[in-house]
Amino acid sequence: MAHPDSTRASASRFVVGFVGVVIATLVGAFLFLWLPGEIEVFGVLLTVVTVVIGARIASRLAMKVVPPYNVAEVAVEGPITRDGDLGPVPGRGNAIPADDTVEQIEQADADTNVEALVVKLNTPGGQIVPSDDIRNAVMAFDGPTIAYATDTCASGGYWIASGCDELWARDTSIVGSIGVIGSRLNASELAEELGLSYERFAAGRYKDAGMALKDIDDDERAYLQGLIDNFYDHFVERVAEGRDLDPDDIRDTEARIYVGENAHDLGLVDKLGTHEDVLDHVSNLIGTEASQTEFEPKRGMAQRIKGGTQSLAFAFGAGISSQFDDTFEFRL
Repeated sequence: MAHPDSTRASASRFVVGFVGVVIATLVGAFLFLWLPGEIEVFGVLLTVVTVVIGARIASRLAMKVVPPYNVAEVAVEGPITRDGDLGPVPGRGNAIPADDTVEQIEQADADTNVEALVVKLNTPGGQIVPSDDIRNAVMAFDGPTIAYATDTCASGGYWIASGCDELWARDTSIVGSIGVIGSRLNASELAEELGLSYERFAAGRYKDAGMALKDIDDDERAYLQGLIDNFYDHFVERVAEGRDLDPDDIRDTEARIYVGENAHDLGLVDKLGTHEDVLDHVSNLIGTEASQTEFEPKRGMAQRIKGGTQSLAFAFGAGISSQFDDTFEFRL
């Protein structure tokens, strides 16, 4: 059975559209009668064109006067990166551009028709700062925010979810992985076999920490691990604050992933349900039937073809951000 508010909205849109068509028809009829008799054929065509154009204008006006949506849905899918390209060929990656997602959320926040935001999450995580940018955009949204985990809400996805008012998941969703990882390729032995050697020209003890063509010493390993630990502390703090959880309980998960039902038992998820259940809940929050629309970013051609040049999540100055590219990477 249709919700009364939905029925009234549909009726209002119909009335606005119908009135517009009637006005267009009258204008067309006037033009037809006004034209001299010898060009009646042209008058008929002009009348038809006037009615068609008027109907389109009336339809768009009806959508603006009585919009068919009051909830914005923004999807975060795939690995989270700044430029959205993790594929071997530029432009062929399957990662979500974080800036696009932020833009979608900001558009939804600026739309006076939108009363609530649903963030659909299906991501294994990704880079730290892009994840935090999306989280900040969610927190700045003026209205209820519901995160909904579909298949996977791990690491950076959970970082984003911690900025929402609630987190919903399916019984079998994968949730968690509250941790940080750093990695480097150790190619020093291969280089030696090929007769290659690493010759250092650098200013600063840790300028080339993590370079693939040289062995890492204990001090450098401790330095890099310290950065990982620092990121992890930030992650725990954000989750503890956003999800109202004890930091020690978060650390006790040891970055494990959980099936949705178990994540709910641990308090990592607020409620279990389907997408329809989420919309029913949003209806209760805003006091009217939830009708959603997906927001798309408005980006110019120059922005669409622009690619990122750094793979690091946090910038630690020109040194570490440039030297760690393709050698050491932090990610959630």
